[in-house]
Amino acid sequence: MRPMPVSASNAVPAACRTGLHRAPPDSRGGDAGARLFPRLSRSARRIALVGNALPRLCGLATYTSHVHDALRAHFPGIAVDHYAMVDPGRCYDFPATVCRTIDQEDRASYAAAARAIDASGADLIWVQHEFGIYGGFAGRHLLDLLDHSAVPVAVTLHTVLETPDDTQRYVMDRLAGRAALLIVMAERARDNLVSEYGVSPARIAVIPHGVPDRPYVAPADVRYALGLEDRKTILTFGLLSPGKGIETMIAAMPAILARCPEALYTIVGATHPNLVAHEGEAYRERLEALAAELGVADHLRWDARFLDEEALLHRIAAADVYVTPYGNPAQITSGALSYAFGLGKPIVSTPYVHAAELLAGGRGRLVGFGDVAAIAEAVADWLADDDARGACAASAYRDGRAMTWRRMAERVVERFDRLLAAEPILYAEA
Repeated sequence: MRPMPVSASNAVPAACRTGLHRAPPDSRGGDAGARLFPRLSRSARRIALVGNALPRLCGLATYTSHVHDALRAHFPGIAVDHYAMVDPGRCYDFPATVCRTIDQEDRASYAAAARAIDASGADLIWVQHEFGIYGGFAGRHLLDLLDHSAVPVAVTLHTVLETPDDTQRYVMDRLAGRAALLIVMAERARDNLVSEYGVSPARIAVIPHGVPDRPYVAPADVRYALGLEDRKTILTFGLLSPGKGIETMIAAMPAILARCPEALYTIVGATHPNLVAHEGEAYRERLEALAAELGVADHLRWDARFLDEEALLHRIAAADVYVTPYGNPAQITSGALSYAFGLGKPIVSTPYVHAAELLAGGRGRLVGFGDVAAIAEAVADWLADDDARGACAASAYRDGRAMTWRRMAERVVERFDRLLAAEPILYAEA
């Protein structure tokens, strides 16, 4: 069979063109009305994975690339075609595993991707959804891809808004109507889909964020191996931007140092590219000025890089306590939080949705949003008590083995196989 033609802007690498065939005749019966998918009695053999991809600097790119790698590593019988979004004015050196790009603001690019997916013989489209990465109001251009394909759809929702505006609700309702399966990472998100959007619980799966599977090593040993300062170390990592609560943690440092004078707070991560485009490094400079004003600048270490995975995991392993002082109560997904927990870090966090669920039952310390005194007390308590800190680390690491990328991939594939083996389903369209 001949490869299908592609436009120059969406050229498919040779490795991904192999085996592509012409799309079957469109039997969807137009753009409106219900859509019927036939019974599929086989397991998934080809998945079209739609989302961001590394080296784009964002959490969704990291997650989607890891999802791709986990499926390829642990399910070699499944072909995974990675369709990567490209935002305006950016050019990324994507790896060969990205078989096609989709121009965020070009509706024709979404339709062309849909034709490529149908032609590839994909059993399922798996969308990684955040409103900000797809074009149009509230990312509605994504619907052009889904409306032009006859392939069943699963959607991982990285955000579930509790109070959407009219356009966001329209997009969510359309996604919920088109998808056979909605995947979320928190029970609260599942409850919100049921109560706010009217989704049947049977069509929702709660599957935790994946984490790397690495041996546990004592932080002091990691610091010695890396040549880092051997001081009790607090860590926050991720793209730097307002809302991450770094101001609260810096403000807590004087009280922490009063009980643990050797403490060191390390902030790892580049400033968010969107923030850099708007104001350069002004936000980081304001944080540095706050630290100087409070007299704690010598106890902060800034690493303003987007580290590769191996380097980042080393830095997490070197920390004694991880702090995630985010300010958004509704945040249902945090890859940083999951990674820290999976590597056995005692965690102090504000009670946003993901943290409140992951750290429930004493698996971490929860403090109020913006509560400087509470965060100082929680961090200092752990730094001052080696036994309690060690017990929490051992418990987190043990529980984190159920969250590895392999376990995440196994849960996903099991749900996909159940979906593809199900009876035909009518999907209502607006």
